Amino acid sequence: MSSEIDSIRENRSITTFIPLILLVTVMLLIVVFNVKKERGPNVNNKNKVKHSSSPTTGHIAPDFTLPDIKGINVTLSELRGKVVLLNFWATWCVTCSEEMPAMEKLYQRFKNDNFEMLTVNIDKLGRSAVEPYMKKLELTFPVLLDPEGKISRMYQLTGVPETFIIGKDGVIVYKAIGPKEWSKEVWFNAFSTLINK
Repeated sequence: MSSEIDSIRENRSITTFIPLILLVTVMLLIVVFNVKKERGPNVNNKNKVKHSSSPTTGHIAPDFTLPDIKGINVTLSELRGKVVLLNFWATWCVTCSEEMPAMEKLYQRFKNDNFEMLTVNIDKLGRSAVEPYMKKLELTFPVLLDPEGKISRMYQLTGVPETFIIGKDGVIVYKAIGPKEWSKEVWFNAFSTLINK
């Protein structure tokens, strides 16, 4: 009888440790993922360039042409030779609004270098929604209009904001889902490295 009781106690001890072990494992994975996420793009990636319909790291960015808020068409492939930050956003997106001041700082820091910032607005109202928003937040970076969502579908967005960093060769070097603090030194250093490559 005592051996049965000891066996039950032993099983209870093991079953109380299993959830604890799982919790610790999940927490470690979260920490590792978040540390990797904030490192920025791998600017030394020398993998073979891939062509794909899915816009992911290591693939050529899908080409497109969209009008800016002045009505002038901008084509992504014409920016080869420059590092491009391609950001998708909307005026109704709270996290997009939080990200905008840092994007403006990044733009001001690198706008005179081999760098271009293209932000693609997906508001259905287009220019009439974007212009007052840009004026209110004192934003000066280029905005392209995609009110039908054609380019956002091409880039298979999961939501906004979503950002692609594209190297001088047209290859996507980093994809960010959600807002980033683009004015942090880690991002300035990453863009400097890409621009001077």
